[in-house]
Amino acid sequence: MEGFPLLSALVFVPLVGALVVLFIPRTQEGFIRGWAIGVSLLVFLLSLTLWFGYDPSTADFQYQEQYAWVPSVGISYHLGVDGISLLLVLLTTFLMPLTFLSTWSSITRRVKEFTIFLLILETAMLGTFLSLDMFLFFTFWELTLVPMYFLIGIWGGPRRIYAAVKFFLYTMTGSVLMLVAIIALYFLSGSGVGNDVRTFDYVQWHQEPGAE
Repeated sequence: MEGFPLLSALVFVPLVGALVVLFIPRTQEGFIRGWAIGVSLLVFLLSLTLWFGYDPSTADFQYQEQYAWVPSVGISYHLGVDGISLLLVLLTTFLMPLTFLSTWSSITRRVKEFTIFLLILETAMLGTFLSLDMFLFFTFWELTLVPMYFLIGIWGGPRRIYAAVKFFLYTMTGSVLMLVAIIALYFLSGSGVGNDVRTFDYVQWHQEPGAE
């Protein structure tokens, strides 16, 4: 599969699946559930391809994809996988079909919305695990908060609204602190090599003198 953007496919196939669900009548709940399981199984098969093609003899990031996004400020669309993120990706893609199956009878209202939010959440989680640009990482990280808020607030327990608001406030507080740290590292990037070239690229951060 040389040349095939496998990581991008892993990340965005669930999002495409969610967009398709938007156009399916909400009365066709069985088809919506079946479609979601099919999409999640396809993503799992793609992750297995990633697993069998991964070279464990090197610690370098593999399957890298990088395209300029906002080059003027050092932001790029940069994906890659190492041994840790590979396991997280496999765990996510393995659990998602099981999640749809286990909620087949327990989720009986707003099935269409539930399916859309779960597929968006899968895209956000996979994007978080695979991002090698910290601005891109933060974007996917924040995206996870949106479907999680609604999943908790609509399909949660008796105190779901309280739990959803508390979840949102705690995660947003942590996100602000993380954003401050990312911006600080951005301004420090390039200083170790005596230039003003700053970047959000995680790989380049580790290549700077003193990074280890």
